[in-house]
Amino acid sequence: MFIDPSSTYVCLHADGQAEPVPGGQAFWSRPEAELARYGQGWLISEFECASDWPNWEMHPHADEFVYLLVGSATLYFELPTGLQAIPLVGRGAVIVPQGIWHTAKVSEPSRMLFVTRGHETQHRPVTSVP
Repeated sequence: MFIDPSSTYVCLHADGQAEPVPGGQAFWSRPEAELARYGQGWLISEFECASDWPNWEMHPHADEFVYLLVGSATLYFELPTGLQAIPLVGRGAVIVPQGIWHTAKVSEPSRMLFVTRGHETQHRPVTSVP
């Protein structure tokens, strides 16, 4: 089965099953209970990032794998010791530690692949990032 991760997400469930699900707005407009069920597994998704992320996000129950497929962006981690900037150029990946607030500033249009357990993910607006 061919899957385009920009339009079809994949949820890797704890029992080892991989479930393709419609991505994009079709996924995010699902009822909250259904989203919570998908948040228990590992969600693989791809997004086009043409501008800076408008929010910080934090995943309280698992690390997140972020893979820059093309473009240029800087990921920011809000660590207890201060803000850490991690530049990503061309192709590269970073692991966002569990419980760490993070956001991104986009230097050029980018495509990113994400692998995360989204259960109880939190968001807050970005007010300022260097």
